[in-house]
Amino acid sequence: ELKLRAGANFELVGSSPAIGQLKQLVDKIAPTGSRILINGAPGSGKEVVARLIHKRSRRADNAFIAINCAMMSPSRIETELFGTETEEGARKIGLLELAHGGTLFLDEVADLPLHMQVKLLRVIQEKAIQPVGQASELPVDVRILSATHRDLGELVADGKFRDDLYYRINVIELNVPPLRERGQDTLILAHHILSRLASLQL
Repeated sequence: ELKLRAGANFELVGSSPAIGQLKQLVDKIAPTGSRILINGAPGSGKEVVARLIHKRSRRADNAFIAINCAMMSPSRIETELFGTETEEGARKIGLLELAHGGTLFLDEVADLPLHMQVKLLRVIQEKAIQPVGQASELPVDVRILSATHRDLGELVADGKFRDDLYYRINVIELNVPPLRERGQDTLILAHHILSRLASLQL
């Protein structure tokens, strides 16, 4: 699943203490440029948080690109991220190159295959990519935001996620509160969603 939308208005909806604290943290860490690991249950709004971090960062005028690692086959995710040559000899630009100067959001990063974890680690360390089938590398300047609903620490201990990559993407850790901790935000969110649906029908 790929999402290349840009310019949309993403905000954290709610007035609970939990969401208020999250908004303050986003405002504080967005301008830092650091890589961030966003933890949270499915449906808690991790992508909204990632888009808001991008929107309030120094990269806001450049691309925000999201990829769901769980929705990609191991064979496809490499070509999507790094690019490749087509059968016609043309070059398909990868998402890392498209995100140059902007932000790449890796949703469900825990599902990234081990061989891709090695490649991503090299991108972070060398700030360069090597498209599939090409001998030369290309420089890339991209901020990586990652998200997961799983415990990456446990996956590292089980040998299912590289510890060196874990510490690279987890420079700052951000936890998105579940709805059960947000009190009346449930009603506020319901009203917000219904209002948006009603406006789309006009």
